[in-house]
Parts: sequence; structure tokens; C-alpha cells
Amino acid sequence: MIKTDLLIIGAGPTGLFTVFEAGLLKLKCHLIDALPQPGGQCSELYPKKPIYDIPGFPEILAGDLTKNLLEQGKQFEPGFTLGERAETIEKQDDGTFIVTTNKGTQHQAPIVAIAGGLGSFEPRKPLIDNITQYEENGVEYFIKNPEHYRGKKVVIAGGGDSALDWSIFLTDIASQVTLVHRRNEFRGALDSVEKVRELTQIGKINLITPAEVTDILGTHKVEAVVLAKGEEKQVIETDHFIPLFGLSPKLGPIANWGLEIEKNAIKVDNALDYQTNIPGIFAIGDVNTYPGKLKLILCGFHEATLMCQAAYKILNPNKKYVLKYTTVSGINGFDGTRKQAPKPVVQAIN
Repeated sequence: MIKTDLLIIGAGPTGLFTVFEAGLLKLKCHLIDALPQPGGQCSELYPKKPIYDIPGFPEILAGDLTKNLLEQGKQFEPGFTLGERAETIEKQDDGTFIVTTNKGTQHQAPIVAIAGGLGSFEPRKPLIDNITQYEENGVEYFIKNPEHYRGKKVVIAGGGDSALDWSIFLTDIASQVTLVHRRNEFRGALDSVEKVRELTQIGKINLITPAEVTDILGTHKVEAVVLAKGEEKQVIETDHFIPLFGLSPKLGPIANWGLEIEKNAIKVDNALDYQTNIPGIFAIGDVNTYPGKLKLILCGFHEATLMCQAAYKILNPNKKYVLKYTTVSGINGFDGTRKQAPKPVVQAIN
């Protein structure tokens, strides 16, 4: 039985930052994640994708953000159960919770924070009859390593931030970048849309709207795609077709824990502390929902901070916490000193 003060389900950016905020309050953390390494989507799906809205970093790769968060939190010696999925939760007579993974590992804690991001996820695939035969043969739904496209012809389909950002990023790597979207308007950030249009004007991006990819051509791997623009058909030679239509999230076993669910997300009270309908269980980051919710990493950081304050009050009902700024008090011991940070403890990696 692994015992801790705060059990965090999900080791993505929000979960990792929770370790730091909890550590400042002298709360011990242990994290569970179904992936074999920390970082969530940032590590598994797009470690080389640049992120532009992390405070203090005009641009940072998703993988580097994960490394920084691990470095920031390791001084508080978090434990990790990796490669295992949180399967069941049971409340004990003493008010603590026991969370058991799909491999039977049991964890006990008085506070549980669900930071599972989008949960388990599958890419939303375009309705192209023969697309499955080209998967891993020129069709990719995520970009893990941009160097894979060095000197190649790439067709990206989509109208959101991922499609826009990767189209911009790959112009310096791929020999040809074509962006296809079924509408003239995009759903992404305005500055990204403007950047794509600027690169289109100077010939760095081949922007085709409104249009859709309707077929893939090639003997064993992708050699070309067929575009439909109204009644007009167009064949574009390419080495890779990357449809970026987002993810279809699923909560998985967490959906059966008796939590209040709305549109595949966990409802929380954001007016107080991001607690769920079950006292002692919190939900932070992309996995939760409340009026005005924004699914941004920086919002997850904010939610983690307030959640840790609430957790401290639950665990220390007779203590009055006085907020201290790290610039004044330091980090370890709040005594203005900084000690050598030990390596994080890893419970299981499968």
C-alpha cells in the first residue's frame, strides 16, 4: 500500500505543477499515470511542438516544459506509479481513499486530485474509406518529431490551433507545406491565422480553402491526396497526410466513480476550490468543467494552486496558513535556503 498526503491522478503539466505547490505546503504527493513516462500529451503526442502561452516563455517545446516541471518539483520527492491506470476508488471509514490501478497497485490518501487532462483519447479521423491502410505509412494523426518531415512534402488538414501551428513550424523543415481546411475561417488564435496568411502570400504555405481531402493515393504508402473543392477535384503529390481534427476524449474508469459528469468532463465548484461532488476529491486541468472554463495549461496551474490551498486546510483544520512568497521565504523549509534536490521516486514503470 502506497500512502501519501495528496494522490494525483494524471502526470501531465497540471499534475506535475501540483507537486510543486503541494510541496510548498509540506504535503507529500504521489502520481498515477497510464502512460509510461510523465508529461501527458506533451510527452506522448507532441514533445517537439512549440507552446506559446506559458508565462515567461515566449516559446517552449512541450517536452522541455515537462522536463522543467519535473525539475521544479523533484526537490519535494514525489512518487510515481507509471504505466498503470487508476481503476477504482473506495472511501474508507477514516475518510481516506484507496485507489487501485488496473495492475492491482493500491494507493491510500486523504485527498485525491484528478488531473487526467482529456483522459484517454483517440484522434478524430476524417471519413476517408482507405485511410487505415496508410496509417504509419504516411498518415499520422500526431506530430512527435518534426525532423521526420525534413525535406518532405506534407499536407495538413484542419482549422484549429494544432493545424495552424504545425503548418507554420514545418515551413522551415518540410520541402512543401499544404494546409487544407473545409472553411475559409479558422478556429485558431488570430495571430496564428495571420501568420499562415503571411506565409501563404510569400509562397511558404500552400493554403487551400474551402476544401476537403476525400481520398488517398499510393501503392504501399501515401503518394498523393485528392482534394474536393466544390465540384472541382485536385490531386496533390505528398509524402505525408496529417489530419489534425483534435481528440475524442474519454474519461475511462473515472466516469464510474460517482462523480458528477457533464459533457465528458468532471463538474467542480470553481467558486471555492475545484472540489467535486465528493468531498476530498478534486478535479483540475482539462478534465474539469465549470462556467467560463478555458482548457489551457496556465489555467490548470492556477486551479492546482488553489486546490492545494484547500487540501492543506482539510488536512490541517486547526492550523492557520499564512501565505508566504517564495521570493522572500525561499522554497525548502521556507527558511530562505535551497537544498540539493534528490531524484524523484518512481514506484512502477511498465
